Amino acid sequence: MSTPTAKMMEFQSRLDLFEPGDTTALVCVDVPEVQRIVVDQLTALNYKIHTGLFLEDILLKMRAHAYDVIVLSEHFNASEMASNPILSAAIAAPHEQRRKQFVVAVGSTFATNDEMQAFQHSVDLVVNLADVVNLRPVLRRGVMRMNEFYTPFREAVKLEGIVN
Repeated sequence: MSTPTAKMMEFQSRLDLFEPGDTTALVCVDVPEVQRIVVDQLTALNYKIHTGLFLEDILLKMRAHAYDVIVLSEHFNASEMASNPILSAAIAAPHEQRRKQFVVAVGSTFATNDEMQAFQHSVDLVVNLADVVNLRPVLRRGVMRMNEFYTPFREAVKLEGIVN
């Protein structure tokens, strides 16, 4: 029989040390099997990773560090996307930070790479649970598209001497 403590032990608790220049990710997934797959896919892309299970812990981590990628489960902490405090915190981040963050929502109701669903939920990418095993190429392509989109803006800001 599985106790709540035994169930929590199934989760990977990961808190990598970050160095300047590292690409970083925060994984907010509360299904152990999915969390393992996401962590493995991000590790293969050389991300340094933090995981979190509790809302307060994750929000504290988000205030302490501007992650390059945030992966959020659709029903993390028994919430809905529309009222998810983690997503709200990511959206409310300062513009300079938000433009550098890539937010991924993972869930069974999403169609992978559906730009309208991503827009609807104010995230950069949506991934269906069935496609989580293919997160690595999908994420790599999405981050590359975001960087291509923002590069001219960042260059213009830098040229004007505005801090970004």
